This record gives sequence, C-alpha cells and structure tokens, in this order.
Amino acid sequence: MKTNKIFMFLAIMLFASCQHARFHVTGHITDATDTTLYLEHITLGDGIQTVDSVRLDKTGEFHLSGDTQKNPEFYRLRIGNQSINLAFDSTETVNVEASLKNMSFGYKVEGSGTCDTIRLLCLKLAELERAVRATAENRDFTLQERDTMIERLIHAYKTEVKLNFIQNHYDATSSYFACFQMLNGLLLFDPIRDKSDLTWLRAVANAWNEKYPGQPRSENLKNIAAEGRRNQAKPKEIVLDYDNEKVRELGIIDMTMPDINGKERTLSSLRGNVILLDFTAFALPGNQERTMRLRELYNKYHSQGFEIYQVSLDEDYHFWAQRSELLPWVCVFCEEGLQSDMVTLYRVDRVPTYFLIDRNCDLQARQEDIPNLGKAIEALL
Repeated sequence: MKTNKIFMFLAIMLFASCQHARFHVTGHITDATDTTLYLEHITLGDGIQTVDSVRLDKTGEFHLSGDTQKNPEFYRLRIGNQSINLAFDSTETVNVEASLKNMSFGYKVEGSGTCDTIRLLCLKLAELERAVRATAENRDFTLQERDTMIERLIHAYKTEVKLNFIQNHYDATSSYFACFQMLNGLLLFDPIRDKSDLTWLRAVANAWNEKYPGQPRSENLKNIAAEGRRNQAKPKEIVLDYDNEKVRELGIIDMTMPDINGKERTLSSLRGNVILLDFTAFALPGNQERTMRLRELYNKYHSQGFEIYQVSLDEDYHFWAQRSELLPWVCVFCEEGLQSDMVTLYRVDRVPTYFLIDRNCDLQARQEDIPNLGKAIEALL
C-alpha cells in the first residue's frame, strides 16, 4: 500500500511538471457590459494571436491566463480598438483595473513592475503623439518649420526614454518594448540611419543575448543591430543594373506575394480602386519620413477608394516584419529582392519607385512623371 501511494505521488508530480507554467491576468473593466475582452499575444513575425477571452458582465470582472515562454513575451488586453500593453516572463499574476471609457491610458496595474513601466512608456508616447499632431496642424508655421519642431519633439522623447528607462536596465523587458515603440506607424528608434539609436539598441541586444541566449527575440535584436551597422556604411540609394532588352511596356503586370501573416496578396485583387504600387526597402535612410507621407495620403484618400500595394525589397525579413506590422495598407515581402522579375518588368532602376494604377487596373503613371502625387491620386478617384 505504501509503495502504491509513493508511486501515485511520483506520477502526480511528473504530470504536474509536464504542464505548462501559466501567467494570469485578473481585474475589472467597468462600463463594458456584454463586450468581449481578449488577451492577445503580440508575436514576433506571426502577427497577433488570441490567447484567451471572456464576455464581460456588468461587474466587469475577468480572469485570463496563458502559457509562459522561455523569454519575456508581449501581450495586450483588447476591447474593440482600446488596448492595454502587458508583458510576462513568469507565472506571475497581474491585476488590471480600468474603465472602457479610457481603457488604453487610464488603467492601473499591480503585481508587475515591468507592466507598470510599460504603462508609463505608453502614456508618454500618447503625450508625444498629441504634441506632434498639434504641431502638424499649426498653420502659423511653414511646413519646414513644423517638420523641424516635430523632429525636436521626437529627439527629446527618445533622449528621455534612453536616459530614464533604458540606461542601466538594458536587459529589461520594458527596454525591449521601448526600442519598438512607434509613432504614426513608424519606429521611433531607427538603428539604420541614427547612430545614437544604433548604440542604444546594440546595448539592449547584447544584454538580451546574454540573458536569453538563442531565443527568438534576442536573435531579432541582434539581427537588427547587425543590419544597422551594415546599412550605416551603405550608400543612401539603391541603383539596379538591369538588362534593357528585358524591359517592356506591359501596362499592369500582376503579382502575388505574402504579407506579414503569410497570406498571399495579389495586386489585381485591388481592382476597382486607385492603387499606388510602391517598390521600396524599409532599410533605406529616410524611409520613416516617406512612410509618414504615404500614411497621410492613405488616411486622406482611402475612404474614396485609394489603396497601396507596397513591395518590400529588403534583405532582412525580420527587420521588414518589425517595420511593416502596423501599416494599414497591403505590404508584401519579395523574397528575391532586387533580383525579382517584377523589378525588371516594371523597369525599376531606383528604389523607392512608385506607380499609379487606375480603377480599371491600368497603369497610368510612374514616379518621375508625377509632379504632385496627391493631385494625381485625386484625378483618378
């Protein structure tokens, strides 16, 4: 009998050891009766995946959980377009209290210093977004003056984050999070063209590689830092060498390539819209500013039937994935890069190069023939 009890005890212990360790998120979201609260994993390269969910009642009480990973991972609580950023690296329990009316920025979090630091970073980013928006809309200054003022706001923000959040905390989960904060869909830290950003990101990459060797997020940081070192020594413009005999005027040439979620996206599927076909490389200097200009055009004309089909010719897939994850338009990755047949067939001799396609899917103009892109789009809508 005693032997059987020992055997059962060992079996139970073995079973328990085989189970995944789990983290838990508890709390209340008030003013959210009959809404669904999602716990989502913000993965590296596989998009956003639902981990757990619950239908809230009038109390707003919830208890969600997920499996811990080998290194810290990032998650969010989401209802509609309101979300709360979190991170977990152990079997901790975090308590979140919020109202749906101001869920993204008015929440409180207990049980995790990391999650509270991420909360502070998100609040500061929201303040920066408001300041940038107010500056961009201030017509008392010229466009160039506004651009300069916005650059100063961003520089001041990054300096504060570097000194008050990242310095002496290079291996912290919140430092990784800070390196990938975005403003208007663009990464604030740009190791490709900013040597200071590269220095700080390399410090975080080295610390993560030492603390979490061989893990995907450590490798991601290491690859981005390596890409930054390579590209800062490269020319600012990519020039292609192509065979003129292969170049033909074919109107629209259809193509199908995968987006960040691995879904095959076909150019002609956007027929019926005015399409900006954009060949680019996210690693190029100045890409963030260019993406911001495209976002302004997209926001202005999308509701009228304007779409963007953006083809990345980057060498580093993971770098592209980080840069493109939150873009609102179709962005696909061209594995062949500069050697792609599409580059030749569209006579792309410089990157970036864009084309305008009308609602009938006919090619109307290319970059050098368009003096004002906004007016050219309006003429086709």
